[in-house]
Amino acid sequence: MPGLARIAPDSGASASAAVGATVHDIDPDLGRRPDPLALVIFGASGDLAHRKILPALAQLATRGSLGEEFAVVGVARSDWDDEGFRDVCRTLAPDGSDGAWDRLVDRFRYVAGDYSDDTTFTRLAEILDGFDTAYGTAGNRVYYLATIPALFGTVAGALAKHGCNRPGSGGRFARLVVEKPFGSDLASAKTLDASLHDAFREDQIFRIDHYMGKETVQNVLALRFANSIFEPIWNRRYVDHVQVTVAESLGVEHRGGFYETAGALRDIVQNHVMQVLSLTLMEPPSSMDADGIRDEKVKLLRSVLVPDTDEAVNNVVRGQYERGTIHGEDVPGYREEDGVAPSSQTETYVAMHLLVDNWRWAGVPIYVRTGKRLAARATEVSMVFQRPPHLPFAGKLARDLRPDTLTLRIQPDEGISLSFGAKVPGPAFRVRTVAMDFSYAEAFPGGTADAYERLLLDAMTGDATLFIRSDEVDQAWEIVAPIQEAFQEGEPPLAHYRAGGWGPVEADRLIEGGGRQWRNP
Repeated sequence: MPGLARIAPDSGASASAAVGATVHDIDPDLGRRPDPLALVIFGASGDLAHRKILPALAQLATRGSLGEEFAVVGVARSDWDDEGFRDVCRTLAPDGSDGAWDRLVDRFRYVAGDYSDDTTFTRLAEILDGFDTAYGTAGNRVYYLATIPALFGTVAGALAKHGCNRPGSGGRFARLVVEKPFGSDLASAKTLDASLHDAFREDQIFRIDHYMGKETVQNVLALRFANSIFEPIWNRRYVDHVQVTVAESLGVEHRGGFYETAGALRDIVQNHVMQVLSLTLMEPPSSMDADGIRDEKVKLLRSVLVPDTDEAVNNVVRGQYERGTIHGEDVPGYREEDGVAPSSQTETYVAMHLLVDNWRWAGVPIYVRTGKRLAARATEVSMVFQRPPHLPFAGKLARDLRPDTLTLRIQPDEGISLSFGAKVPGPAFRVRTVAMDFSYAEAFPGGTADAYERLLLDAMTGDATLFIRSDEVDQAWEIVAPIQEAFQEGEPPLAHYRAGGWGPVEADRLIEGGGRQWRNP
């Protein structure tokens, strides 16, 4: 619906000066500015920092979302110096940059050292104190852990040991941003949680999942609670079943060694899928603040019926891709990928049938699937509604009529579509399914903020709404724990599917047992 009006900035808006930007340069949705602070990126020379964190910072600087009283310290083991780090960062200037990023990079500093070496953190503390004096960062700190997960506890503990888990002189906050994965199972998640809480309070910890920064994920809240036409039918009386699809056309690329230790269940289901599912199915929050929304997400996860190991075997399909063709190109099977064992039992595909035991969703099947090397890249949630109790034009007059479906497209084409029945033009009364579509790209030309931009700005401003709380992590692991156990015991048997399709036939049988079928994007 491209005719939808764009939200215009408030004509009376005002803001303090930004690095290289004026008030008129500020995107109205990203117009918030953090208080004065210093951002410390651990793992600053790594892939995540280079691909996501630093480019997001560059965009925020160009949009005018970072004030003058802001500076960055990179910490890593790579043998760089300040100017070497700055040179790397300058290459990430976004298209159309007016020089704001380059001017900001001029104040970047770098600390080379081991994360268990006291010297590293002594030097870091000195630089942060210097920032307070030179740039007015006011003792406020945000630490971003872009290291491997095994180092999360080590870095958090070292920060606490050197007093960096508290604000500097005159400061109001010190926050810790932690990347997923949050453990590899329930026990390791609890161990990680304990190590983080030894150094930082829960309200200081921001667990980041980039899916939560996507506009369509956030728009679930607006769709449900700002539109009276949807909330009355968002329940078991009208919804036949729910489908969640997280499909990737890519394989494991050059991450075979990592994927052998993860698999689709841990890599996608425990975090992305559970977060999207909880937002979609939760009850209306008492308030739209961080606690109100996260309380309801946890309640929903606690309502998911946790299967025992036998039930997991009967309601879960695990698969692994074989050689096939995608977009006309031959691609190798998973066991042919670099770093993968020739007899690997790691799943690259998971399909699940879940149930939610609460008043709103009792008896409504929830079908989840995720996989690599599928026919298309797509992440979406579909609410499939019940069919009318009586169709007066049954048979061939309605053979192209499918159940009404509301689909939330999370990636790559972010938007919402509503499928429903309409008469086909012509003398016969023939009915088929048509779609009414809303596209973010068409309704809001100019693009939306990258997920990391949104979440990084939220962390710096202290908005925890889209971050994951400790009890959410534990409850998500509780749900997948028996499935993990079944997989470790070799159950259900590993199914195989050709790359370029939509997964193993066993997954089709899983949903067809209820007289339903997967909605392929």
